[in-house]
Amino acid sequence: MKLTGKQKSFLRSKAHHLHPIFQIGKNGINDELLKQIGEALEKRELIKISLLQNTDEEAADVASAVEETIDAKAVQIIGRVIVLFKPSSQEKYQRISSQLPAAKKE
Repeated sequence: MKLTGKQKSFLRSKAHHLHPIFQIGKNGINDELLKQIGEALEKRELIKISLLQNTDEEAADVASAVEETIDAKAVQIIGRVIVLFKPSSQEKYQRISSQLPAAKKE
C-alpha cells in the first residue's frame, strides 16, 4: 500500500488530536507489543506510538519494524512519536479509510 502526499496530509490532520496509546520503553519492541499494535490498528486504523527516553530504540527503526511485521504505514515520525495507519479489514471500523482521498490514476 502506497500513500500519496495528499493522503498522508489528510492522515496527519486526523492524527493531530490523538494521544499515543502505546509507549515503547527499556524493553524495546517485541512480538507481544507488535500483536497489540496490530489489534489496535484493526479497530482504530490510525494510532500514535511514543518512545520513552529510557529506550535504546530509534523511531525510524521501530516504524520500519512495524511496517514490515504488521503491513502498516508510518505516516509521520516527529521526534519520538510515530503515527501509524492501516486500513481495517472490517467495514464497521473503516471510519478513516472511507474518508481517505482517492489516489490519482496515472
